Amino acid sequence: MKIALASPPFPKSINDGLQWVQKLASEAADAGAKIICFPESYLPGYPAIEYIVEKHSEEQLQDALNKVCGIAAENSIAIVIPMDWYHGGKFLNVAQVVSAKGEVLGYQSKNQLDPTEDNIWEPGTDRHLFEVDGLKFGITICHEGFRYPESVRWAARNGAHMVFHPHLAGSDVQGNIPTAWGSIDNPYYEKAMIMRAAENTIYFASLNYAMKYPESATSLIGPDGKCIAHQPYTEIGVLVVDIELDKATGLLARRFKPGLYA
Repeated sequence: MKIALASPPFPKSINDGLQWVQKLASEAADAGAKIICFPESYLPGYPAIEYIVEKHSEEQLQDALNKVCGIAAENSIAIVIPMDWYHGGKFLNVAQVVSAKGEVLGYQSKNQLDPTEDNIWEPGTDRHLFEVDGLKFGITICHEGFRYPESVRWAARNGAHMVFHPHLAGSDVQGNIPTAWGSIDNPYYEKAMIMRAAENTIYFASLNYAMKYPESATSLIGPDGKCIAHQPYTEIGVLVVDIELDKATGLLARRFKPGLYA
């Protein structure tokens, strides 16, 4: 099946973000993709130091999700949309999963927050598996997927073919532009992507914003740990890639013996 990985610019507002969701989801659907994923906290935008991101009400966020559902149904494509969310009195960083019919299938919360995020969100507590057109997948968000490989192994051991990894790494103000994917001179993020796929024998799809000075590329890693495709650094767009579900065996994840570490 074909999947799509979005590399949008940082949204100026929720409405601006929704326009990019509409544009890139439409392009992905036209290219035959069954599902598209966006970067971390795309609605209303990740609260990086260089950006002032307004905190939105529960009603505003629900309205934004409703509009994403409309976009999914209009284009007949499933959408993984990371966003701020309120649930059970908590303010969470989540990734909502919307079916191609516009139905909300649930969400995955960010459970392992970066230390710099402790005053922004509250950590979630649950892990979930989703399925779209036969593709079984988990979601791990940024810091969680880079530094807590258990989040990916859980999905693989529960039958996931793929784990989506929305994140933000880089800046629109200062930094360097990498010249080669996975270079020894790059930050470690792309190396971590390789490991999450190879150590579990599944696909790992990592999504970054199209930053002016990115520290990683939106990338798809195969079950053998090889980079199948990546979006060129700094370029806005959508990466559409064919995957073969039978190659995601989860072999190494299934051979894990948790009892040895009790």
